[in-house]
Amino acid sequence: MTRPPSPVARGRAAPSRRLSVVAALIAVAGLAWVLLREPLLVVAANRLVPGVPVTGAAVLGPALPAIFGGGAVAAGLLAASSGRRAGGVALALILAAGGLLAWGLGHGAALRMADQPPAARAGLGAGAWLAALWFATAFGLATRRVRRPGLGPGVACGLLVTLVLAGRAGAFDALSLAIEYAARRETVHAALWEHLALAGGGLGLAIPAAVALTAWRRGQDLVAIVLGGVQVIPAVALLGALVALTGGLLRLAPALRELGLSALGPAPAMVGIAAYLLLPFWRGLTAALRAPDRDSLDAARGLGLTETQILLRLRLPLGAPQLVGALRVAAVQALGLATLGALVGAGGLGRIVLDGMAQFAPDLILLGAIPIVALSLTVEGALSTLEDRMRARDPA
Repeated sequence: MTRPPSPVARGRAAPSRRLSVVAALIAVAGLAWVLLREPLLVVAANRLVPGVPVTGAAVLGPALPAIFGGGAVAAGLLAASSGRRAGGVALALILAAGGLLAWGLGHGAALRMADQPPAARAGLGAGAWLAALWFATAFGLATRRVRRPGLGPGVACGLLVTLVLAGRAGAFDALSLAIEYAARRETVHAALWEHLALAGGGLGLAIPAAVALTAWRRGQDLVAIVLGGVQVIPAVALLGALVALTGGLLRLAPALRELGLSALGPAPAMVGIAAYLLLPFWRGLTAALRAPDRDSLDAARGLGLTETQILLRLRLPLGAPQLVGALRVAAVQALGLATLGALVGAGGLGRIVLDGMAQFAPDLILLGAIPIVALSLTVEGALSTLEDRMRARDPA
């Protein structure tokens, strides 16, 4: 039989509940302000000139009350109850309201562009991005409230697939971001693969290097100083230095050019990315090797296990959560650093971002930036889920 909460526990919960209610009221007021006062769309004569802001009532029409109501009720449920059922209902409302918002933006843009010349553009305004941030935050809170491992990343992937299918069906064709993508589809796809290759190449270089540094037991203090020093070097400065060093190496050994090595291109970018990834990998490996306690190690040695067997059967299995955590940090960092590879001619999504900055075209900048953010969030969510499951399996 469940014992009712004591008066002391109820007294402690009351301020927390009041704080949650105040936070929910502020969140609902913020959503109302965004939907009613901030521009959801910006209609311009072309992709370069400033546009005319259009607020939520004109863009969403009859869908506006449903979007606001769904978000407000979800916020109220999250504030009023900490139960899983309330979290599930709130999650359903958030998904419905967020999906309706996405549809409303695409439909509203199509109506605005119906009588406009071909060069006209309907871009997403500040209100659209703030509303997306609001619903994304509420989505994260609701999935945590449901307390089901892997629910957040799974639902997020399903939502992403739904948005992609809706986009392919033409739901967002009138938005300027979709127009930019349609005009540069092949370029974006090629840049995406280049970006993944740069990040993967940096990871591939960093992992064996970190293993070698971890194996150098006498030099761990020096390794910590050097790797920590690399982190304070600006990435642009490091890439520039690597370009100069690669150029000098090619002058000393011209035969390396026949292997495809050049001062500008993927080589210095991958080396630079790997240099920044060494610290998280080295720390993760060090923590993983120290995961077993002394008694476990003594017992393993007493059973006659060699150091290699102890590594494979004890250290690595117990240190697996630390290894996955290090991989998570490094992978997200690699995806971000690969953006700067465009500065040294390595391509990737950073090239699209730089092209947009050179042309003063915000939608072109977003066309390169959004996939980077999406990739980072996907990797973060997937590896975080894996790490949590490993820690739950072995709490020690």
